[in-house]
Amino acid sequence: MKVGAALPDVEQTTTWGAPTLKVRGRMMACKAINKQAEPNTLAVCLPIPQREELIAADPATYYVKPHYEEYPCVLVRLSQIHADALRDLMRMGWEFARSQAKRKSSARRPKTSVARARTAAKRN
Repeated sequence: MKVGAALPDVEQTTTWGAPTLKVRGRMMACKAINKQAEPNTLAVCLPIPQREELIAADPATYYVKPHYEEYPCVLVRLSQIHADALRDLMRMGWEFARSQAKRKSSARRPKTSVARARTAAKRN
């Protein structure tokens, strides 16, 4: 988790009582605490196609369990991953969480005065 915590805009918090890293409020990585996950496992958020590529390339390190299948994340056995691969994985998680945070913030962007005027004109 220290590797990920060093990235920009990352906050250390907890989710469901587990240590978690978030980027602008969006989950980046957390300790996998579901009973299906193996001990000493980290869940890192990333697109499902990337998860499938990682698992295919190195199933001894990366995996997914039924509880996590619908979520955009990969489970990683911390005892199996090399430091440089963990650094790369955390960067992937950071990029994914950051892109999700941007999408979330743009969807909730307050209306400009022009947009408010258009909405008012439509009502009249």
